[in-house]
Amino acid sequence: MSKRIEFLFDFGSPNAYLAGKALPAIEQRTGAKFDYVPVLLGGIFKATGNVSPVIANQGIKNKGEYQFLEIERFIKKHGLTKFQFNSHFPVNTLQIMRGAIAAQLDGLLPKYFEVVAAAMWEQSLKMDDPDVIKAALDAGGIDGAHILARIQEADVKAKLIANTEDAVNRGAFGIPTFFVDGEIYFGKDRLREVEEAIVGS
Repeated sequence: MSKRIEFLFDFGSPNAYLAGKALPAIEQRTGAKFDYVPVLLGGIFKATGNVSPVIANQGIKNKGEYQFLEIERFIKKHGLTKFQFNSHFPVNTLQIMRGAIAAQLDGLLPKYFEVVAAAMWEQSLKMDDPDVIKAALDAGGIDGAHILARIQEADVKAKLIANTEDAVNRGAFGIPTFFVDGEIYFGKDRLREVEEAIVGS
């Protein structure tokens, strides 16, 4: 029986972008397929009492610098030459995460993920501005007006809330989070363990 492998993401996390870029290679090596699960990182933080690393590292000498070093190592290892830190960070991702739900319901999530992740972490766009969101989606071949209309629908809003609550109930406290048959792994630095769990018996 095939395993269920989940990637819980929010576009507001640079580490979710970086991890997402590494997943196709894992899929190719293992023959597995990740289920992309949109969640709201702000909701996870609120429910768990967690805060972003930027806030958590304030006043801790050397820790923030080390985490940026780890990002640089990850970028080099995976050849992610297009990554740039978003100049508008932190970006309120509620609209684009609801958009991810809408895209998923419409069967467009893989393309939507690629377009929005690039807009956030390659093009440094202000992806909490509806006009910017629409333009980025349109440029990526997705009907931006349609997505922006869909994010106001009750079923889309409810699904994002449900995904986020389920993530917390299963142990998530940040992003990216992975589940392999229900076993939790946190962070892009656990991708080796994720892959080992996928291929293990």
